[in-house]
Amino acid sequence: MPRFLCLSLLLTSFAQPVLALALGPDEFAAARRLTCVLAQDSLGYLSEHDYAELTEEVLGELEGASGDVVYAKALGYFDGLMFGISEQDDQAVARRLRSYLDSHACSSLTAVQFRS
Repeated sequence: MPRFLCLSLLLTSFAQPVLALALGPDEFAAARRLTCVLAQDSLGYLSEHDYAELTEEVLGELEGASGDVVYAKALGYFDGLMFGISEQDDQAVARRLRSYLDSHACSSLTAVQFRS
């Protein structure tokens, strides 16, 4: 998923350096939650409305530009999750995403929160 890496690097480079250094536990937790939302969306589990609602739920807790930094961090996590998998191998990508969603990292997001 090189396009995600490029986008995350681009967003991070434009983020205020002070904010990037000031990421605390709440921001890291938000980035992890947003990565779970991105994984659900990539698997087609979310409607456009559900994606917007869950993204707002995560980013709405943040003030100002820290939301951009958290989004960039989530894209970086997502890109790292896909490391070593060819983007043409749809089955391997789907397996990795489902495994991530079933992991402890996404345990706070359950299937009840989105419509399949």
